[in-house]
Amino acid sequence: MRRLWRFADERGFDWFSVSDHFQETPPQTGDGDCFESVSTMAALAAETTHVRVGCLVFCAAYRHPGVLAKAITTIDHLSGGRVDCGIGAGWDEAEFVSYGIRFASIGEREDQLEEYAAVLRLLLGSDRSDFSGKHYRLVNAPNNPKPLQQRLPLWIGGSGEKRTLRTAARFADGWNAPYLAPADWTRKSRILDQWCEKVGRDPGEIARTINIGFYMGADARGVARHEALYQKHWAADERGMTGFLRGTATQAADVVAAFRDAGAYRINIALREGPYDWDALEAFATQVMPHFT
Repeated sequence: MRRLWRFADERGFDWFSVSDHFQETPPQTGDGDCFESVSTMAALAAETTHVRVGCLVFCAAYRHPGVLAKAITTIDHLSGGRVDCGIGAGWDEAEFVSYGIRFASIGEREDQLEEYAAVLRLLLGSDRSDFSGKHYRLVNAPNNPKPLQQRLPLWIGGSGEKRTLRTAARFADGWNAPYLAPADWTRKSRILDQWCEKVGRDPGEIARTINIGFYMGADARGVARHEALYQKHWAADERGMTGFLRGTATQAADVVAAFRDAGAYRINIALREGPYDWDALEAFATQVMPHFT
């Protein structure tokens, strides 16, 4: 992982995200390695110079927003002001159950996410913060020192049309969706525009990105190897995810172009467990990225 984020830092990538889980995802046996996100993010910040540092996304149920605000502020100082903060409502019920965390209804989790975003906005930008909600309460709460960035970017992750996108319209500097096809991503983005209109927000203030699973190969053998890995990771997943880079660099470039044409500000290539395919990553950096910079 350390080699991976150094590669990204040196090869012109502009973003590196960690993943906030306690076990591997998509859920498999639970026996895979999975490092904790905040401490990993701190190491990433300290060992890189150029890439922005983030998480898409921190689960609102896993830690109090005050704890996350302090951690994110600290990492912003470690990175010299390169941190973004992404949050989401959480979805991995098996993970919640394994760790004894209450898996509330989707409506309650969306309520929690909305309050979480409001609390983070206060703590990251105000000298003292007061908040009284159903899930969180602040009483003259400080967050010193403040982040180095005057407005630390807040991202909302997810594609729920009734609540998640409304929360993004209210609070987010960026919205990210995982593993959607370009047409579906475009439709969700337009719904976000509609929510912005309803809440009085300029939709141009919100960057739009997409997570795309990375299963591209540098040659025929690599393509076959990555296709087998794709089947291992996603064949049993029932959510119908379709946003992946599969096949050759040329095929991957076609997918990237489709998201560019749909208005995506950035694509985030998502890698699962190592060992990583350095030939495939090199092919992406040299054969795909130059067409979109």
